[in-house]
Amino acid sequence: MFKKFTDSIREFFNDVRGELKKVSFPTRAETIGSTTVVIVFCIIMSLYLSFVDSVLVWAVSKIL
Repeated sequence: MFKKFTDSIREFFNDVRGELKKVSFPTRAETIGSTTVVIVFCIIMSLYLSFVDSVLVWAVSKIL
């Protein structure tokens, strides 16, 4: 039973090692490009949501 357990653990780690060999990490340029897109998108969305919030605050203050 102990041998079967250790064999299954060994097989698991061999499979993990095989899968890690298939991983491709992004290049520096890809990472910088993706980060730039995310930051620009966050800035645009924060400006949009700020504008919508201001309009809603104004509308509610006129109603009340």
